Amino acid sequence: MSRRTRTPEPQWRRRLSTGAVAEIVPDPYSPDGFELRVDGTAQSHVYREHPDELFFEYMQRIAHLIDAAAAAREPMTALHLGAGALSIPRYVAATRPGSRQQVVEFEPALVELVREALPLPRDASIRIRYGDARETLGHLPSGLRGHIDVIVVDVFSGARTPAHVTSAEFFEQLRDLLSPTGVVITNAADGDALRFVRSQAATLRYVFPHVLATAEPGVLKGRRFGNVVFQAGATSVDRARLARQMASGPFPTTVLADAELDRFSAGATVVTDAAAVMSPPPPKGLF
Repeated sequence: MSRRTRTPEPQWRRRLSTGAVAEIVPDPYSPDGFELRVDGTAQSHVYREHPDELFFEYMQRIAHLIDAAAAAREPMTALHLGAGALSIPRYVAATRPGSRQQVVEFEPALVELVREALPLPRDASIRIRYGDARETLGHLPSGLRGHIDVIVVDVFSGARTPAHVTSAEFFEQLRDLLSPTGVVITNAADGDALRFVRSQAATLRYVFPHVLATAEPGVLKGRRFGNVVFQAGATSVDRARLARQMASGPFPTTVLADAELDRFSAGATVVTDAAAVMSPPPPKGLF
């Protein structure tokens, strides 16, 4: 997950509609870095002057998966479910100027806090929509249907993923929004037996022809709680290129696809709306 150290008092703080408290605190290691926390849980990190640089390891993997799915420097159409500190939309805007992006966030107060502390670039075409991530899908412009290149799902309620954005029915809704070569990238957190992550792998494999999972090796072996980032779509990506991108980072990363992913998810149940559950809570003291 993220590093933990003593940090300065937050300069920006906002109470959300759920009663949770969102804070943006300076990065003690970088005068250009800031971290968003919600009730003490690290949610996002931004380098204000260098949005193409990402600190959190799982966000680096999301960026690598975006880069593996789309041509470099070419504008794209992206949909982000979950705003955080808008780290990934900032990355897309910086690395693919001219991209059209939509962000769906439940908490207006969170976005207001982020915009106050870490304003978006003026030339970035990023539209914010407020509401539940799944419900808002039905209110997106009709012109987006079948034309979205990347959908990033990073929805958390506190430190857990809500159940209604984990089901086959939900992913089928996302599939219908994608362009023929578009992909869904979704972040899941789990530990120990990895029941939640394995069920997500099985569910994505049920909906999409091509799915891969990326994670730190210790997480995939159930040795520690952490993030598993999936990519799913109608077409496969260049795994050799992706492996080179992952190897360029400071963290070891495992990529599972095809038969390897099938073995990983063997015995897991496809998640439906009727049986969906939230992701497990992180261990006490992790953050």
